[in-house]
Amino acid sequence: MPHDDSLILMLVGGFVLAFVLGMLALRFKLSPLVGYLLAGVIVGPFTPGWVADAGLASQLAEIGVILLMFGVGLHFSLPDLMKVRKIALPGALVQITVATALGWGVGRLMGLGDAEAALMGFALSVASTVVLLRALEERKAVKTETGAIAVGWLIVEDLVMVIGLVLVPLLAAAGATPDVGQIALKIGGTLLSVAIFIVFMLIAGARILPWILVRIAHTRSRELFTLGVLAIALGIAYLAYAVFGASFALGAFIAGVVLNGTPLGHNAAERSLPLRDAFAVLFFVSVGMLFDPKVLIEQPGPVAAILAIIILGKTAAALAITTVFKLERKSSLVIAASLAQIGEFSFILAGVGLKLDVLSRGTHDLILAAALLSIVLNPFVFKLADRFAGKAERAKPAEA
Repeated sequence: MPHDDSLILMLVGGFVLAFVLGMLALRFKLSPLVGYLLAGVIVGPFTPGWVADAGLASQLAEIGVILLMFGVGLHFSLPDLMKVRKIALPGALVQITVATALGWGVGRLMGLGDAEAALMGFALSVASTVVLLRALEERKAVKTETGAIAVGWLIVEDLVMVIGLVLVPLLAAAGATPDVGQIALKIGGTLLSVAIFIVFMLIAGARILPWILVRIAHTRSRELFTLGVLAIALGIAYLAYAVFGASFALGAFIAGVVLNGTPLGHNAAERSLPLRDAFAVLFFVSVGMLFDPKVLIEQPGPVAAILAIIILGKTAAALAITTVFKLERKSSLVIAASLAQIGEFSFILAGVGLKLDVLSRGTHDLILAAALLSIVLNPFVFKLADRFAGKAERAKPAEA
């Protein structure tokens, strides 16, 4: 009987290449995400050499999405968001609107339909949490007011994307159904189911999950506590999907939010972090496997236009809103630079669009190409922001 070693090869190839290329990326002062994505490109079907099992990669990526969303929920802090809501909330909403509108306009010029162009723009509107936090940590700005605004801004963007993950499948199904009544009924029924799930988790889950975690903690077994946290994340994600008709991602996010409000929420986040990081790496590798590098040569114009939306359009929107709220020029530039890239949520949305046939393979490749380039260029965007901030600081004494 032949021995099927596809899973082992996928894990070995994915982790080893991701590690090597991630280290090289750090060596060149880039985000490790660049290395992880390039590892996926190397083992993907569009480059010569060994090709990883795409079916296994997509399943491992699904687990990666669940754990990523669980982590987003675990780090969601409503009190922190409320402190910076006056800038973060309108800022994020304005930036999402601007990026989506620009993406739709560019998509229409490229000959895309309204739905595909709008989804492309929507995918361009959210920044990567990993890239943003790393950039702020390098500048020791996470705990500053500027860092708090940037993180709060990103939390609002993430919340909008979570809502988007619920609505995109509904809108895709609506596009295939000409009956307006059926469309409204289906959307209303799904939103009602999602609302029931959220209420159930916030009421019953908020009592049951802490009780379970306390009982597990009493065993004083680190392995059982880690296993319990992961079982809760995956179990609730499946519950949301199988019983309430919501997505795995939404279920995992709500589970993280509920656990975040418990006394053991910090321990839960700490225990699940290594496995979350590991599967997040596999998620980025699987995204890289879907990317055809030829798009950079065959369609440089569309790639440049989409990249301009991410770097110039989003930056201009962020600077405009922070100027309206009279934020200091240096803080405005740091916030704008930290958001001038896209990452994990963009990949998730693009993958959902591809699966639902809302996005074509070509549009998907354009989003991935622009995402990769925006992450690579983000350190240089920060250098420009620092230079302009320095000029603004030097101009103050002159004005005085």
